[in-house]
Amino acid sequence: MQTILGAGGTIGKDLAKTLPSYTDRIRLVSRNPQAVNPGDELLPADLTDAGAVGRAVAGSDVVYLTVGYDYNTNVWREKWPATMRNVIAACQQHDAKLVFFDNIYMYDRDHLSPMTEETPIRPTSKKGEVRAAIAGMLTEALNAGTLTGLIARAADFYGPGNAKSVLVEMVVKNLKKGKAANWFASLDYVHNFTYTPDAARATALLGNTPDAYGQVWHLPTHSQRLTGRQWVELFANELNVKPKASVLPLWMLSALGLFVPIMKELREMGYQYDRDYFFDSSKFNNRFDFVPTSPAEGVRETARGN
Repeated sequence: MQTILGAGGTIGKDLAKTLPSYTDRIRLVSRNPQAVNPGDELLPADLTDAGAVGRAVAGSDVVYLTVGYDYNTNVWREKWPATMRNVIAACQQHDAKLVFFDNIYMYDRDHLSPMTEETPIRPTSKKGEVRAAIAGMLTEALNAGTLTGLIARAADFYGPGNAKSVLVEMVVKNLKKGKAANWFASLDYVHNFTYTPDAARATALLGNTPDAYGQVWHLPTHSQRLTGRQWVELFANELNVKPKASVLPLWMLSALGLFVPIMKELREMGYQYDRDYFFDSSKFNNRFDFVPTSPAEGVRETARGN
C-alpha cells in the first residue's frame, strides 16, 4: 500500500497517476478525496487530527506528504507543525517510509542562484520559518534513526491543471484575458520553475528507490536560465497574443494586500523575484538519468491545461 496524504492538490493528483507503475494498492487521503485510478482507496481525513492520520497511515509501506494548506502564515503556523508531528508519529508506529514534498522557503535568500541540496538553511520570512521548522522535525527523526524518510524539494512550480501556480495566475490567466501579464520586482532576473508532472514522476521514483532515503533531493527542473520576461514571451507566443507585461513593485504588494489578501501574503516572499533564482536538480538528474521537461514543452502543455 502506498498512501498520499493531501491527495486533492495538483501534486497529489499527478502523483496518483504515476504510482500504478509501482503498486496496485493506492490510498488517497484528503478532506474530500476523489479517485484518480480505478481501485483507489479513498479515506477522508483531517491531517491535524492524530487519530485520523494514524488510521490513514495504517497498512502503508510508503507515505507521501503532499498537502498544501491555504497560503496564509497563520494557517501554516497552526496546521503544519501539528500535521508533521502526526505524520511522523504515525509512520513510526506503522513502520511506513515517509516522502515529504517540500519547497525552498527555508533557504538563505543570499544563496538562491544556484540552489542545491547543500544551500544554507536561513529562513527570512514567516512562512520560511514554518517550513524550516517542519523540515527540521523530519530531519531530527531521520538522524535519530526512528524513521525512514526523505525530503523531495521543488522550486516554484507550474503545469497543466495547476491553478495555484503563481506563473499560471500572474501570466497565463491574464494573457488569456487579453491583459498584461503581471510579474514582481523585475522582469530581468532569472527564475526557473519545476514542471509538476516531472515533480510527481520523480517523487514516486524516489519513494520506490530504497537507497534514496535519508537524503534531501531537488526534484527535476530544467536548467534553462529564463528571465521573467522570457517566460512571458514563451506563453504569449503559445497563446498567439502580444507579450505585454506589467511589473508590480514589491512595496505595492503591501498596499494591494488591503484589498487582495493574497498580495499581503506574497509580500514577504518578494525577495525571490528581486534577484536571480536558479534551482539546481543535477543530483537527481544524474542519479536517475532524468531529462526535465523543457520550458517550451512545459509552457505548451500548461497553456492548454489551464
